[in-house]
Amino acid sequence: MQSRRPGVAGGGQPPARGGIQGGRPPGANSVVDYGLARRATLASVYAGHTTVADVCDAHPYLLRAAKFHGEPTEDRCPICRRSLLTHVTYVYGDELGQYEGRVKQARELAEMATEYGEFRVYVVEVCQSCEWNHLASSYVLGTGQPAARRGRRARSSQ
Repeated sequence: MQSRRPGVAGGGQPPARGGIQGGRPPGANSVVDYGLARRATLASVYAGHTTVADVCDAHPYLLRAAKFHGEPTEDRCPICRRSLLTHVTYVYGDELGQYEGRVKQARELAEMATEYGEFRVYVVEVCQSCEWNHLASSYVLGTGQPAARRGRRARSSQ
């Protein structure tokens, strides 16, 4: 019988996943899809070169973020195959100040893209059952304009 696992000879197609194709907002730049790294990791697990414990090692904070702030997908976990994956989206950028490193929903990104000059978005896929996690994609959003000074105005000399 042929294996149906990705990365294994005669293995067919890898499991479907939303990734950036379906989840990337309009206007995203510098898009990086980590699908090849994901496939290589899964191939290594399926071939027995990497243990499941090595890839199912989500940090407790990531699992908590997935549970309370993540966005469910229709993609099954490639390891346990019983749970649906959750996407957790983090934002980073110099202009974000106190909001840097926070989890954001996809609907919030469009609004942020009109408010800030540039920030990077990282989407992590997480299985809350077996603790599989992998960086799915990253991209840059923003207006592309330098940030306006938000400090005090310079005093004019009289």
